[in-house]
Amino acid sequence: MKLIQLEYFCAVSRYHSITQAAQKLYVTQPAISSAIRELEKEFSINLFTRSKNHLTLTTEGEAFYQKASALLATIHETESELYDLGRQVTPIRIGIPPLLSTLFFPEMLLLFHQEHPEIPVELLEYGSIRASRLVQEEALDLALVNMNFYEIDKLNSYEMLSDQIVFCVSPEHPLASYKEATMEMLKDEPLIMYNTDSVLNTTLQARFDSLRIKPKVLLSASQLYTIHDFVKNQLGGAFLYSSLMENMPGCIGIPVTPLIHQEIGLIWKKGKYINSSVEKYITFTKHYAETKWRNYGASTTDK
Repeated sequence: MKLIQLEYFCAVSRYHSITQAAQKLYVTQPAISSAIRELEKEFSINLFTRSKNHLTLTTEGEAFYQKASALLATIHETESELYDLGRQVTPIRIGIPPLLSTLFFPEMLLLFHQEHPEIPVELLEYGSIRASRLVQEEALDLALVNMNFYEIDKLNSYEMLSDQIVFCVSPEHPLASYKEATMEMLKDEPLIMYNTDSVLNTTLQARFDSLRIKPKVLLSASQLYTIHDFVKNQLGGAFLYSSLMENMPGCIGIPVTPLIHQEIGLIWKKGKYINSSVEKYITFTKHYAETKWRNYGASTTDK
């Protein structure tokens, strides 16, 4: 018997539904179903009577629930007392790609601390691909990422912003007056690209490969101020999220056609119990995104 199995069992008992319990705990339904099956097998009892879209505790299940609830309450109380003794709260570990962090931080962190000053946060810079792997390995609790990568379905995710890519140049650039830019138009342009673990970099390279174009990469960068300096001094052009243009004074963003849409959001591991601090951050993120990006026409949809 494992504590996580008891947590899942008690949640299903409260909500009478594996679906609702999974939503509340931010885990997958199969993870909860498996935990209940393992408990029933270990103790040779049936915990639930199953009917369409509803679970009811059996007599044995009701007794088990009373014991499990009392045990979990004691454990949680003990944990709180021990944390208080050590005066330590484990920080939430959040991965943030450098470019995306410009869109959301430090504002997002400041607002979270205003709501939850008791919860520490540790921010670590990684590209979206690397950050997603660290979430799966449980080295990170959460990550802010470009969600357009093939393993996204392996993770829980919340879409915060749907954006499009523009080609950023100085006002003196020959393309500055154009209303749109195609990849063919950019084949001879010196380009500023991103580091190898960037989803946007992978997306752009795939677009170039489909057209059999080898881009002329002048610089691979991750910091916005570096990109800004190169673009402003007419050393090259850069592909950016359109929302970043407000952080690029003295530069012009030309829409890329065909359009390249990119979804930005928060991810966390499937099948992992989410502690209260992380759950509070996820809830805060949803409210923050709905408020901040409402005027941008952003889509904020659970995956």
